[in-house]
Amino acid sequence: MKKKFGALIGILCVAAVIALIVLLNGGSQSFEAKYRDVNLSTDITGIGRGDTYAGYLAAHAGAAKAVEAVSVDVTGFEGEAELRPDESGAPCVYTADGSRVTWTAVVPEDGFYNILIDYLTVASRGVDIERELYINGELPFAGAAQLVFTRMWMDGGPVRRDNQGNDIRPTQIELFDWQTAYCRDDMGYEVEPYQFFFKKGENAVTLVAVNEPMVIRAITLTPVREKKTYAEYVAAQPDAAMTDAAKAWQLTVQGEDAQLRSSPSLYARYDRSSSDTEPYSVTSTVLNCIGGDAWNNAGQWIQWAFEVPEDGWYTITVKARQAYQRGALSCRSVYIDGEIPFDALDSVSFDYSSSWKMMTLSDEQGTPYKFYLSKGGHTVRLEATLGEMGPVLQRIEDSLYRLNLIYRKILVLTGVNPDRFRDYNIAQVYPEVLTAMDLESKRLYKIVDDTVAVAGQKSDRVAVAQTLAVQLEGFVAHNERITQSFGNFKDNITSLGTAMQNMSETKLDVDMLIIGGENAQVPKTHDGFFSKLAHEIRSCVASYFVDYNSLGDKYDEDGADDLIEVWIVTGRDQSTILKTMVDDTFTPSSGIRVNVKLVVADTLLTAVVAGNGPDVVLSVGTWFPVNYAMRNAVEDLTQFSDFDEVVSPFYPSALTALRYNDGVFALPETQEFSVLFYREDVLEELGLTPPETWDDLIAMLPTIQGNNLSVGVPYPDITTVDMSVFNSLIYQHGGAIYDAENKKTLIDNESGVAAFELYTSLFNDYGLPTVFDFKSRFRSGEMPMGVASYSVYNTLVVSAPEIRGLWDFTLFPGTTQEDGSVDRSVHSQGVCCMMIATDDQAVKDNAWTFMKWWVSTDVQVRFGRELESVLGSSARYATANREALDQLAWSASQLSVLKEQMAWAVGFREIAGGYSTTRHMTNAIRRVINDKDDARETILSYARTIDEEITAKRQEFGLPVD
Repeated sequence: MKKKFGALIGILCVAAVIALIVLLNGGSQSFEAKYRDVNLSTDITGIGRGDTYAGYLAAHAGAAKAVEAVSVDVTGFEGEAELRPDESGAPCVYTADGSRVTWTAVVPEDGFYNILIDYLTVASRGVDIERELYINGELPFAGAAQLVFTRMWMDGGPVRRDNQGNDIRPTQIELFDWQTAYCRDDMGYEVEPYQFFFKKGENAVTLVAVNEPMVIRAITLTPVREKKTYAEYVAAQPDAAMTDAAKAWQLTVQGEDAQLRSSPSLYARYDRSSSDTEPYSVTSTVLNCIGGDAWNNAGQWIQWAFEVPEDGWYTITVKARQAYQRGALSCRSVYIDGEIPFDALDSVSFDYSSSWKMMTLSDEQGTPYKFYLSKGGHTVRLEATLGEMGPVLQRIEDSLYRLNLIYRKILVLTGVNPDRFRDYNIAQVYPEVLTAMDLESKRLYKIVDDTVAVAGQKSDRVAVAQTLAVQLEGFVAHNERITQSFGNFKDNITSLGTAMQNMSETKLDVDMLIIGGENAQVPKTHDGFFSKLAHEIRSCVASYFVDYNSLGDKYDEDGADDLIEVWIVTGRDQSTILKTMVDDTFTPSSGIRVNVKLVVADTLLTAVVAGNGPDVVLSVGTWFPVNYAMRNAVEDLTQFSDFDEVVSPFYPSALTALRYNDGVFALPETQEFSVLFYREDVLEELGLTPPETWDDLIAMLPTIQGNNLSVGVPYPDITTVDMSVFNSLIYQHGGAIYDAENKKTLIDNESGVAAFELYTSLFNDYGLPTVFDFKSRFRSGEMPMGVASYSVYNTLVVSAPEIRGLWDFTLFPGTTQEDGSVDRSVHSQGVCCMMIATDDQAVKDNAWTFMKWWVSTDVQVRFGRELESVLGSSARYATANREALDQLAWSASQLSVLKEQMAWAVGFREIAGGYSTTRHMTNAIRRVINDKDDARETILSYARTIDEEITAKRQEFGLPVD
């Protein structure tokens, strides 16, 4: 019986595997019959986006392509700019951050042109330059509002080794030099540069500086780029007779030795996963490749320099690995000396492989391309591109926009949770929605087929598009299913957005480039079974002897006066950046050696109690210092004579939580506060603008909720106890959480009661939701406004590319005062660094020197930039140093909002027994909202309970009480 059961299980497993293979690799199945003879470009009134690039091209479909270039006189400008000479004395135009500059282009005939800009980056915040482009005062299409011009970065010095034998990557520095770039799609969906239509005669070309200044030397309207074939490229080259030695010549350029890159995140990396990576080591961290996770977005490039011995024909081989996504391609455009030589190099595909592959640039038959190179220096640049997948992803993004519109239209009629048994007559109320669903289903089927055609197989990433197509098809055939599966419909839309984000990733590792004469033999990779086995054995043995968790230079704790220990409680990336900065900057300049350890925050207390704690601990919550100060476990930093100078870059609010009695027991690292996020497109549909005050927001709710939409205000739910809005309302009403002596709470006075009544009324009287996923609802438009920490901006930029340009953030809603002014006080919080108490004055002085260095403007700027370069824009650093904030990667308009709101920030005082305030106020809020208790009576009752706990704790620590 057991054997039969086992056999049955085996058969079922085989069947499951076969079914999975059929599902994921059913590339032979085509849905062409679903969309054949259907005009998929048809617009359904009220459901679509009118500012697309495709729509712009269609509007000028009959226009010819220009045949002659038009140079724009850059010196004849109007607007906020200034003339500056370049290195040869020729006049150039400096355009500052936030400027708006207009030039005149005289065009001989109507037609399409590419726009080519010769520009120079200047020292600023170090992020990509962003511009909006207007022609004759109008934005041609949405993409013209997001033009990106990259910077150039290089290693700031040679690779050095720490005292453990590990390579330490050099800091990336910017190279300020002239570059030439077309105006093109920043997302990479459009592989070719944008085409702009110009009418005959004078045309106004305006550039608005969204982010970062730049110098412009030339603006040229060029004929739309025509691609050469490989045959045309070869025919255009001169004859060259190479020597036998040159034909056999070969040069290896290591990937980690890149000359330039477009982002500081594209630095040399180490790989210990394969013995075929050169150079190879299992015992040390050796920088031996480049690219990886950071080489992820279209438009990012890496450039290598090399020299050839003679004029002649050479081949190029890239040793690369795309081990990130099965069923996907990573594509690169290949530039030789700044130009793509012929059309086949517009997009070179690297298939999925878990091992390194030698990829010689070749045609479809595998015949290597030959490149004519003159004797001397040359460059090869690989630029990430989406290739043939780009247009498909553009259609997915457009589909997401339409699907969210469809969802919101139905939402207006049915609400978030429609009655499954009610007939909403959707076909009669919204006939255009069903028409749009039918058309969108066919578009999605076409997207599935095109994705399979590009990738060569069907992957799980495109399966959700097929699921949505089937679902929409069912909705059209059976209208009643719409309300039955409404929630699932929304989830599928969200999943499609996530799939699009994954499909747009184009990661690639590069180990080396090989340049060779036509007779040179490309070496083979050595990553076979026995090589892998030997590598695994070496790695296993090394794991017993090598401390892979050590960070940078490690020093013996020999009791020397120049050694301190620093603990950091965030993540490995943060700790690695910190240690690198310590070793290359702090220790050489101060002479103080530092051991950095990455620990879990929970281990700090036991270590300090046992006398084994660090000298300095970084990135702990702002409730730590006062709790340790009450127990005499941390140092009062006001004992140092230069304390006031050190804290001058911070607002006083950043120090509030760090004060105890007359001392300050930590220095702030970050300071976060809330702002108001809003969907520009949805508010425009509703005829609304972002509110200035809470009264304005409440006045908007009937319109928003009348369309079954909602507003997000943080609520202390079970998973996240968020009291930020309630605390902010207390401040805006002129109140405070505690009295001046920290002996009792003041939430029971009139200001506190008024704030409590307003806050709870938002949920009880105005029906705001208490449980919601803000990012998801904001993305769909279901929640077009919401209060959240400004750091949410970074998450939305990365996770919701389909709504780029359709949303923004503004100041936190305020409360109107008697004199008519608006108080925008907002609760703030963050993390800090503190010095553990010690009797050793030398340790104190060294620790203080380190802490001063750590919170200084230059160090905070560098840490923030390097953190973002490693983890991406979703990890943008919320520094508490206002001088450093000015130099991080925010646009001019965003920075203006953040600086103004930061000035309104109010810190939360930490006191003895203060933990009870958050606990009991959370209970009070839930009592009023869930049990409908009276707001005034509830807060008065809980205030007494809080005061009792504060009194008890003060007595415990020997503090005076009333």
